[in-house]
Amino acid sequence: MSKSRGNVVNPDDIVVGTGADSLRLYEMFMGPLEAVKPWQTEQVSGVVRFQRKLYDVARKCVSGGWPNESESEETTKLLHKTMKKVTEDIENMSFNTAISALMVLTNHISSTTPTKDTMTRVAIMLTPFAPHLGEEIWSMTGGQGSVSMQKWVEWEEALTIDSTVVMGVQINGKVRGEIEMEKDEEDENVALSKAKEVEKVAKFLSDKEIKKVIYKPGRILNIIAK
Repeated sequence: MSKSRGNVVNPDDIVVGTGADSLRLYEMFMGPLEAVKPWQTEQVSGVVRFQRKLYDVARKCVSGGWPNESESEETTKLLHKTMKKVTEDIENMSFNTAISALMVLTNHISSTTPTKDTMTRVAIMLTPFAPHLGEEIWSMTGGQGSVSMQKWVEWEEALTIDSTVVMGVQINGKVRGEIEMEKDEEDENVALSKAKEVEKVAKFLSDKEIKKVIYKPGRILNIIAK
């Protein structure tokens, strides 16, 4: 960008149009700090949608009441993975991937009714990137004082580790489907049984005889059939 080329973007225009948070988010979401990145004003709308979606989640919980029950296992694990990811990415100055992780979490909780505790942690993680929205959500959860003065989030390492893994199922070397297996499952018969339940796999095996099964736990299942 240069004044002589007439392609300078005035950040004040972005702030007036969509707010300071959107400018901060977009600048950090564009890519790694050390990389050269083209400015595309029209792309700011992407982070604006993220902000609105997250705010709508909090507003829905305030108007409908915060749930009393605990989060589902899926939500809990994703929350703890996000807390770990955001923390480590901030330390490594990988702000774009930290924001991406928050977007993934937001997409998930937008289809549920998150607890107050979950949204409190989200507000704390969001604040380094979008302090105004972070403060607003913090206030909506009933938080006292400024969210920027709160203790940073902590995660349980055990909840960041998946006990299952999605594996590809090959028939004669070509991938025909996927199965979800326990990481430490070593019985190939269990894997084979699950594979046969996959419609596409079953179709390819319907008129063939299984000659050999190559099973590598947590990695691949290859069925040799003729």
